[in-house]
Amino acid sequence: MSDPDRLDIEMSGGCQCGAVRFHASALMANPHICHCRMCQKATGQLMVAAVGVREEHLVWTRGAPTIFMSSDYAERGFCPHCGTTLSFHFKGARHWAMAMGAFDEPWRIPIHFQIGTEGRHPALADLNGIRDAGTTEAADPAGAERIRLSSHQHPDHDTEFWP
Repeated sequence: MSDPDRLDIEMSGGCQCGAVRFHASALMANPHICHCRMCQKATGQLMVAAVGVREEHLVWTRGAPTIFMSSDYAERGFCPHCGTTLSFHFKGARHWAMAMGAFDEPWRIPIHFQIGTEGRHPALADLNGIRDAGTTEAADPAGAERIRLSSHQHPDHDTEFWP
């Protein structure tokens, strides 16, 4: 029998430089986007896509995040080396909200709802109305190739050693 509070998805992820890696053996059925101002400031982005992982389903497989107490009630985890946003956690809660973009295959995680819409940028209310300028690879293939060849970004899979 399946658990309605759990997604049948297991995957790993980590920061941009590879110093911090994690594995989630199950995801909670709460993948969402948050537009609140605190999430915006914490990531430097207009929104955060996150999914819950219960403590018993989360293992830090390389390194550990540095924690910043963003309020008296919540802490945020990030890589101490490259600064990648990794997690959000209410003190006392038994799960962590993990940044979807930190997973190796974020496209496998559906998005079920959005919260904090009081902080939503007006243009994000209708993304279909924003002009699609295409992919970076198509717009600047030479530049994209230079970046690919000189990238220090950890690959989207677990490695025994990095770099």
